[in-house]
Amino acid sequence: MLDPGLGEADRDKLAQEARGLIEQGGSVEEERKWGLRSLAYEIQRRTEADYRWYRFKATPDVLERIDHNLKIADGLLRFRVFKVNPEAPVVVPPSSGSPPPSGTGTPAPPAAAAPAAS
Repeated sequence: MLDPGLGEADRDKLAQEARGLIEQGGSVEEERKWGLRSLAYEIQRRTEADYRWYRFKATPDVLERIDHNLKIADGLLRFRVFKVNPEAPVVVPPSSGSPPPSGTGTPAPPAAAAPAAS
């Protein structure tokens, strides 16, 4: 999650540096630019971030180098590295501001009304 206070060119440069770290001893399988999205809570007084996502293969020493360099990088709000099953599908996030997918977040149907007393 990149700081939106940086210019677009600076955010792209930071993302390419992260990609370069991965490629020094691994391979990028997939890369996504999710763009500016609202945060669930403020981070460093920011309410949104520029999300970048990579699926990659790398050795443990590359992961240590990535972790170290990203911890000290300016302009980075947060980052996470997860180990995933290589067979797991890539999930594309919903577009910002779109309604939730059908079957989620919908209210329960109203209960049947009792017959009126006569």
